[in-house]
Amino acid sequence: MLHAPRENPVSKPQVIVDKNGKPAYAVIPWGEYKRLASMDDEGAMTDEELYDLAKSAGGESFPVTVVDRLLGGENPIRVYRDHRRLTQKQLAEAAGINPVYLSQIETGKRTGSAKTLSSIAAALDVAVDDLI
Repeated sequence: MLHAPRENPVSKPQVIVDKNGKPAYAVIPWGEYKRLASMDDEGAMTDEELYDLAKSAGGESFPVTVVDRLLGGENPIRVYRDHRRLTQKQLAEAAGINPVYLSQIETGKRTGSAKTLSSIAAALDVAVDDLI
């Protein structure tokens, strides 16, 4: 017996892998399929749709200069630190780490432990994922 698909906005995609363990198919919620199917020929959402989607997600927005720097490959910690108008010393103090260590992380000489990155993220009021 066939049933009409039920929309469940909280369900996540199911990934079906091939014999090598690589993703081969994705099963997505019906509502997401309908949204994707309604996109234009290039598959891109309009600027208005992207804006509405971002607004509905909530959270903080950042100026285009911040986004450009991140997309340009600059160290995210430095970018967010600059955006928050913090010196390395101020951020290091807020994160409870040595300013030299912070400098080494920003310049790529060190990577920083998960605990350190978590402390920095908290001090910058961003998610740890934003720093990785």
